[in-house]
Amino acid sequence: MKTNNNFNDAQLVALLKETGVIMDGHFLLTSGRHSARFLQCSQLLQYPEQAEKVCRLAAAPFKDKQVQTVIGPAMGGVIMAYETARALGARALFAERSEKDLMVLKRGFRVEVGERVLVVEDAVTTGGSVRKVFDLLEKSGVEIVGVSILIDRTAGKLKFEVPVHSLVSMDIESYAPHECPLCRDGIPLKQPKV
Repeated sequence: MKTNNNFNDAQLVALLKETGVIMDGHFLLTSGRHSARFLQCSQLLQYPEQAEKVCRLAAAPFKDKQVQTVIGPAMGGVIMAYETARALGARALFAERSEKDLMVLKRGFRVEVGERVLVVEDAVTTGGSVRKVFDLLEKSGVEIVGVSILIDRTAGKLKFEVPVHSLVSMDIESYAPHECPLCRDGIPLKQPKV
């Protein structure tokens, strides 16, 4: 595990463990893949003081990018968008899944052509939710200035078309369900987001 910030790396990793973010077992990920490790970032983000600290770190690389709006996919990106926006003096939005599994803006939220937007996410495995937010934003004509991620499960293998900053980079293996060794070993599958 590697952290990408000037915060004491050992303190950040200890915080993730202490708040129950890092879980071991056999888990169904949002992407549909299976993994022996799950990252439940909401366990950290439920504590406002800790959420403020990590989101300030997530905001730092984008301080000089004139970010006007921070957006995250619901649910994992909601608190992160809010706290990161606060650190940047920007507006916070969240995108929600539609019936067609696209990301959409609801609740009267909208973005304007040319608006400078930072996308945030708590943890990425395939980047699917972030890409769906990109699709939404690109149709709106905004300028996506970057992506800030609390935990990158791919150890930097995942690439986006814009600058990406992750606070923690971990190489966590995931499997297609039909290739999962945990399934073959009969380890019960958990759905931690249920």
